This record gives sequence, structure tokens and C-alpha cells, in this order.
Amino acid sequence: MSRSTTDSASSATLPTPKERRRLREALALSEEQVAEAMGVTKATVKAWETGRSAPRGRKREAYAKLLGAAEVAEAARASEHTPPAPAPMSAATSAVTPMALPPSSASASASVRPMAAVKRAAKPPKAPSPVPAIAPGAARKGASKPPERLKPAGAEAAWEPAPEPVPAQPPVEPGLTPAEAFDALYAHAAPGLVHQTYLLTGRRRLSRESVEYAFHHAWEHWPEVAVDADPVGWVRAAAYEYALSPWHRLRRAHKHPDAPPTEASRRALLAALLELPPPYRRTVLLYDGLGLDLPDTAAETEASTPAAANRLLHARTVIGQRIPELAEPETLHRRLHELVSEAPTATLPAARAVRTGSERRTRKWTRTVLGVTAALICVTAFTAATAPTRYLPVEVPGETVNGVPVRGGPQKLGPEDVELRDKLRSEPNPGPERLIPSAE
Repeated sequence: MSRSTTDSASSATLPTPKERRRLREALALSEEQVAEAMGVTKATVKAWETGRSAPRGRKREAYAKLLGAAEVAEAARASEHTPPAPAPMSAATSAVTPMALPPSSASASASVRPMAAVKRAAKPPKAPSPVPAIAPGAARKGASKPPERLKPAGAEAAWEPAPEPVPAQPPVEPGLTPAEAFDALYAHAAPGLVHQTYLLTGRRRLSRESVEYAFHHAWEHWPEVAVDADPVGWVRAAAYEYALSPWHRLRRAHKHPDAPPTEASRRALLAALLELPPPYRRTVLLYDGLGLDLPDTAAETEASTPAAANRLLHARTVIGQRIPELAEPETLHRRLHELVSEAPTATLPAARAVRTGSERRTRKWTRTVLGVTAALICVTAFTAATAPTRYLPVEVPGETVNGVPVRGGPQKLGPEDVELRDKLRSEPNPGPERLIPSAE
């Protein structure tokens, strides 16, 4: 499986999104520190690590240089040091603590200067610089150090190599068309995903709907899924996101879970899982059920590695309190793995029906958008053609309103008043003759 992807806009080669996150954590850097050194925002760095976008130009070269330095230093450190022996596990305690660093590497972490290393990688160096130190406890898959799993511990956390993972990829045959490759992926992953989403939601109808939606989405973005390093993980993340959406609680068909299983142990475990918040439920299913390591679990749930570890510890504690026999993490891991590995019994539509349904839906939405756009254009054109070019105020005739006092000042003359006024002006009033006294 290829671990790197190449952007067509630049010659710099970047690791896969999961590897970018892992290498950043190997340098003990936060997203804010990398964003400050690269001159971008924290959201941009998160988009780089989730695969939603990729850097370009000089930022891409600086980012690739930083991740390449971390990769070389990590490989060198893994070849020099051997993993510590597992510490004895106390059987009297049932508390779960995060995995601890080996004492021999505690002093090495004090010399790590993450910001200096990332700033040196962000600037084009004039001379070869020394390999930066790598924070312990961040070994990648494929190194000599085995993956770490959370174990119960009393005063000190214990280490144990993870079991061999089950191959999650469908058999790939050369020369397959996109439709044939999609059908092979659907036949390989769809039944198991339906069973997993049922464990997450407790609703069989919603689980089938979630998986069909995820594969519809995968076929719409098949060029991206086909080159992904983990296509099953791509579809699984889409199915989990859809199944755990809070909007389904508003739908009458998915408001209440289905009837619980008849077996008492399975019913108790499923009820304990459904009591957990969705992010905790998803984390414990990925880690203890599917066997993913902690960084991959954190990347798929879009959380930091410490946050994913705390969610896992809380989920184990709640399940242990609800079911005392599952208080031991290994017992819970075995039970969840058995539950996830059960043969699925769901009946799914054929892969061809999923592909054609996705294409029909895409055509329908495309035609709808085009129709709405054309209608808006027509309405806008009609409005522009019929709208007046200037404003003409409307003169409304006056009306008599009862209860309103008469306005002061001269009133408008009526017809009789006008006639009388004209008569007075045309015929002067002679009046009585003036009396003039006589001298007689």
C-alpha cells in the first residue's frame, strides 16, 4: 500500500493525511504551533490532516520538509531503541489509565524543542540541519516498535503489543473498471458495516440506510475513494457520521431503537453501548471492536489522541460499571471483537442498484439546481424589464375623516362661494348716499 500522495500542482510529496497527523504528534507539536510556523490558521492545518485540502507552492514544500524530517528521525530512533518489556499487570485493580512512556525515554522528551524544529523546516535552510528529536511514544505502524494498547494499571501503565489486525481491504485485481472495483468494495465491506452501524445505533433500518448513503457518497466521489489508502475506512467514516447524526431523532421511523436481542449478554452489552454519548460509542467500537490503534481511532473520529484516549477510558469505565464481568479491558475487547465479527444477516440491495441509484440522484439534483437557477434568471430578467425607471408619487384625493378637527386657515371655496365672490368683484356695492351737511 502506498503511503504518499502527490499533488499535481507541485513536485513535493506528502504522506497520507493519517501519516501527517501521526508525524506531527511524533514531534510533540500542536495544530496551533504548526499553523503559526506555516503562516496559516489552525483550521487549515486540520484540513491538511483530514485530507479535505492540501498545501500548495512554498507552503507545500515546507510542510513536506517538516514531515520528512520527522519521518527520518522516527525511523532512526526506532532502529536504535528496542521496546521495553511488558510490566506485570495487577489483577486486583480494574481502573484503566492511559498508556505511559517508558522510563528510559523520559529524559529524551525533555530535550525536544518542537517550535524550533518546525520553524527550521518551514524556512529553506542554507545548510543541512541536524535531525530534530522525536518525542517518545509516537511510533508509527510498520516500525520495530509494536502498536500500543491501553491496559489496566495500578501505579504504572503497562504495555502490550496489539493483536494482528484483520485485513480490511478487499482483494484488488489489476485491470478492474471503476464499476467493478466499486462492486468488489461493496461486496466486501457493506455487510460488515451494516452490522457495525447497528451496534452504534440499535436501529436496523437506520443502519442499512446509513451504509447505502455512504456507498452513494463513495460512488459520487469515486476518483477520490479509488486512490485512498483505506477505502473501507473512507466509507466507514461516512456511514458512522450519517448514522450518528442527531437529526435522525426528529424522524418518527428512527426515534426509538429496535427490540433488543434475546440473548442476555448481547442485550446487556448493546444497552451499555447505547447509553454512551455518540463520540465515546464510536471510539470504543473502533478501538476495542475493530482493533484500530489509538492514532488511527483519533484521526477517524477527528479528535486529538489524548481526547480519544480519555473517551476510551470513560467508555470502558461506564461499561464496566454496567456489566461487572466486562470491567477488564481484555475481556471487553474480546467480547466486542466477537460481536463485530459475527456474520451479518442484513439484506442489502445489489451493488449495481446502489450505483444506478446514486447516478439517478445526482442527475435529479443537477436538474433541480439547473431548473431553480433558470427560474431565478427568468424572474430577475422579468423584474428588470418591467420595473419603472423613475419613481412617480401617487396623489391621493383628500377624504373627510370624522372626529378630526377642521384644519385652521382659509378653506377651499365651494361653487356657491366662488359665484358670490365673482359677483362681488364685478358689481361694486353703491351703498347709501353719503350725507353732506348744507350751509343753509
